[in-house]
Amino acid sequence: MIAFLRGRLLEKHPNRLIVDVNGVGYDVQVPLSTFYDLAEPGTEVSLRVHTHVREDQIALYGFGSLLEQQLFERLIGVSGIGPKLALAALSGIEPDDLVRAVRTADVARLSAVPGIGKKTAERITLELKDKLPAPASPVGVAPAVAAPLDDLRTDLLSALLNLGYHRPLAEKAVDSVLARSATPPPFDQAVRAALRALAR
Repeated sequence: MIAFLRGRLLEKHPNRLIVDVNGVGYDVQVPLSTFYDLAEPGTEVSLRVHTHVREDQIALYGFGSLLEQQLFERLIGVSGIGPKLALAALSGIEPDDLVRAVRTADVARLSAVPGIGKKTAERITLELKDKLPAPASPVGVAPAVAAPLDDLRTDLLSALLNLGYHRPLAEKAVDSVLARSATPPPFDQAVRAALRALAR
């Protein structure tokens, strides 16, 4: 079983990488949380790897942090959740926010992830509430996007979705922009910043 890869990043696409390790190219599926932390193709990359074996396929899932890998492996242990849905969950919510949502039984936040309905979200909170690693910040601490920014976040997200961006990518870009803002920036400035983030 492959548990770790270090090599040159040959290709980089959302949710998928090709890593050249001594002339062998490994096709690795990754969540957006890992994708956004990687440098450009040609640089060295190190990934923790979960090898998923089925009768007809061996698939590699790569993660930039131990927390991401642990969350993925806990999620695929939940009835009805496979690797693709687990990746979607990690792509739709930051790892720390995912831990908080599960521990506080925030079904609405979990079911906002494409592919996760209310029943699946309830099953995740029921089965994983006491099985997840600790988040980087205490459970009671609010997420990075503070309440005064909620309206702006909704407007930005709506604008990006109307432009055709997929929701997980749009959410990641919007949260990245707003996390750097102590006070709400002007809408047009925030949109430009989000589009720059998406273009990276």
